[in-house]
Amino acid sequence: MKTVFDQMLSRYEIQTIEDKQNALHEVMQEISLAALYRSGFFDKAAFYGGTCLRIFHQLPRFSEDLDFSLIENDLEFSLDKYMEAIKDEFRFYGREVEIQKKHKPFNTKIESAFLKDNTEVYDITFQTQKSVKIKIEVDKNPPLLFDTEQKLLLLPFSFMVRCFCIPHLFAGKMHAFLFRSWNNRVKGRDWYDIEWYVRNNHHVDMKHLKERCALSGHVNRNDFNQEILLMLLRKKIRASNIERVKEDVFPFINNPQELNIWSTEYFLQLIDKIHFV
Repeated sequence: MKTVFDQMLSRYEIQTIEDKQNALHEVMQEISLAALYRSGFFDKAAFYGGTCLRIFHQLPRFSEDLDFSLIENDLEFSLDKYMEAIKDEFRFYGREVEIQKKHKPFNTKIESAFLKDNTEVYDITFQTQKSVKIKIEVDKNPPLLFDTEQKLLLLPFSFMVRCFCIPHLFAGKMHAFLFRSWNNRVKGRDWYDIEWYVRNNHHVDMKHLKERCALSGHVNRNDFNQEILLMLLRKKIRASNIERVKEDVFPFINNPQELNIWSTEYFLQLIDKIHFV
């Protein structure tokens, strides 16, 4: 008899080790979301980022992390009380997880564009599947001016997750695309997501984007506008190595041929098709 965990894994076509890893990541993410729902986490926080896009909007690439933002700034907020709920949820489905809090130095260069010293980070790892990890991040002092909506997930049971609305998800991705600091590496997944938003005719919320860029110290709030945004995007695209961009996203997609068109010129034309609200 299949367990709920096995039932969730059976939704995926698994042919390679990478397929198995991606499927396990996603099942773990959904069980973690279920645990957070049971514990009342979404009364205080909302889900955003690439994994939100993958799970609730069918983004055709896999994602690794769970990113959340508090609805209101609260520097005293702690994830500690929710971690036992996640352990209990996994135990219910016959899995043991190990949870370790990660302490980030104040001046870390990793994701320094949007991770602050008051961001809490946890790793969740299967004890029996040590190479499979997900990371949970909660921004306790986030840029505001965003809207949320309730999105339904049917497994491991039916429940609702508070999520950023699409225009505000797009704004967050635009900020990450422009200012994410990943040492000397490039995050091609950001490029893939930008392409997905444009292809599906989604709009960027400029108010939330301006708030994000100003709060991270990358722009002057009074001067930032669509013209400056497009100038920054063109500069970023021209300065990037497209082959390295492709290399990052390859492990997370099922059809690498869709990247054949990717080039500097392609992305320069793509951003001209962005719509704003």
